[in-house]
Amino acid sequence: MSEDLIKAESRTEFGKGAARRIRRDNKVPAVIYGHGNDPVHVTLNAHDTQMAIRHGGANAVLNIEIDGKIQLALTKQVQADPIKGFLEHVDFVAVKKGEKVTVEVPVHLVGDAARETFVQVENNVVTLEAEATHIPEQIEISIDGAEAGTQILASDLTLPKGSSLVSDADQLIVNVTQAQSAEAAEAELAEAEAEAGIEHEAAETPAAESADSE
Repeated sequence: MSEDLIKAESRTEFGKGAARRIRRDNKVPAVIYGHGNDPVHVTLNAHDTQMAIRHGGANAVLNIEIDGKIQLALTKQVQADPIKGFLEHVDFVAVKKGEKVTVEVPVHLVGDAARETFVQVENNVVTLEAEATHIPEQIEISIDGAEAGTQILASDLTLPKGSSLVSDADQLIVNVTQAQSAEAAEAELAEAEAEAGIEHEAAETPAAESADSE
C-alpha cells in the first residue's frame, strides 16, 4: 500500500472539455465507488497519483484525503494516454483496513528451466482474495531446472500469508514443453506455406547463370 497522502478536490464539472481543463492544471479526474455510497468525483495531483500507482503496482491502495477525511482507495481502472503516458482518468473502490477484496495479481517467473525447453505462461494473472492493505504486488513462480512436461497449476502456487485462491485450482499457469528444433520449425513453416499456396522461386544454379551470360 502506498504510504503517500494524496489530497483530493471535489469535482463538479464533467465531460471531455472539463477533463482537458483539469489535465492542463496537472491534475487528473478520478471517481471513488463503494460501500453503498454515491460515487465521489474528485481531482488529484497528476504527478503524485501517477508515482503512487507506479509504486503500488496494478492493485495500488492509496490514502486519499477528501474534505479532511482519509479514505483508503483501491485502484481498479487506470486510463492513460497511449503515446505520452499521462493519466487521463482513474477509477477507485473505497476500502477499509482489514477488509477482504478480490483482485487479479500478476505472476512473475524466477529461475531458468532446463535446457532445450520452452516455457509458456498460459495465464499471467491469478485471482486472489486478500486484505485490502496487504495485497501482494506479484506471485513468484520458480521454474528453476523445470523439465519438459512440467505444468504449474494455480493450486501449486505459494501464496502470501492472508491471501487465498479464488481462481480455479486446476487453472494452468505455466506449461514447460520440449523446445522445437530448427529443422522441425522449418518443416512446419514449409507445410504452412504449402497449405497457403505460397511458392518460392528456385535460386539459379551457377551453371544456369553462366549460360545466361553467354
